[in-house]
Amino acid sequence: MNLATRSSLRRFFLGADALLRPTAPTTSPTPHHPIPLRHLLAYIVLFAMIYGAFLGAFPGLHGPRPLQMLYSAIKLPMLLLVSFVLTLPAFFIVNTLLGLRNDFAPAVRALIGAQAVMSLVLAALAPLTAVWYCSDTSYHAATFFNGALFLIALTAGELLVRRQYGPLIRANPRHKVMLVGWFVVYIFVAIQLAWVLRPFIGDPELETLFSRPHKFDNAYLVIWDMIVRALRW
Repeated sequence: MNLATRSSLRRFFLGADALLRPTAPTTSPTPHHPIPLRHLLAYIVLFAMIYGAFLGAFPGLHGPRPLQMLYSAIKLPMLLLVSFVLTLPAFFIVNTLLGLRNDFAPAVRALIGAQAVMSLVLAALAPLTAVWYCSDTSYHAATFFNGALFLIALTAGELLVRRQYGPLIRANPRHKVMLVGWFVVYIFVAIQLAWVLRPFIGDPELETLFSRPHKFDNAYLVIWDMIVRALRW
């Protein structure tokens, strides 16, 4: 590995480190060297793939599990990035209508940074998923556990966005409304897209596939039906 390659890798991981520091600017390792957008996108892809591979390892590495790990490693970055892209046009339009269009570029950068942080946190939590899989063989428990880890990672991403949005909100309080609205829409879209891309955790009783039949069902109707059944039980 030559010196230039080592220097590039060092800058790449310094940027990842800067994203996690609450007192450092989340857009740069140093104020004069902003993290390139391609690095932020690379963090999302790389670290989401790491967590996705662990996610698909349930309940062990025997049989078709390596194939499910590959599928999940591919689909998790897709989930994050496609959800973001689907919400971006509406985000742009509403920012424009609220007179916030001049701040659109830093706002989008903050949102991409938040997804990068979310991916970093998920990758850091991946060993806990492995420990859980070794400790419990319940498919539903594994789903619940990973859902909790996603909530932790989402919270970390939200904290980063709030830091990034601080100057924008102080300059114009309407940014706070815009931020809350985007999170609601993003989560709504991500849940439905996750349902379309399922499974991420392969059910050992079902065939290993990239996606399930009837993948365009409404996730929220399914969730509501599950809640009703649980209340009847």
